[in-house]
Amino acid sequence: MGAEHRTKIGNSKILKHLIEHAEGKREMTGTQVTAGLGLLDRVMPKLASHKIEGTGENGEIIFQTIYETK
Repeated sequence: MGAEHRTKIGNSKILKHLIEHAEGKREMTGTQVTAGLGLLDRVMPKLASHKIEGTGENGEIIFQTIYETK
């Protein structure tokens, strides 16, 4: 998909309409919601959940700083 299409989708009111639908302020069909989400997938990355655990006793992340002198 070209930058021009991404810009058009980004400038559209798709996200605004989906938010209004989620808040109960706008009626949308299932097809409209699916199409809107599909277009948003092309311009906005999906957020993912990440869990980072370290090697500490309770899963803490341990940082070590090493200073080198010349």
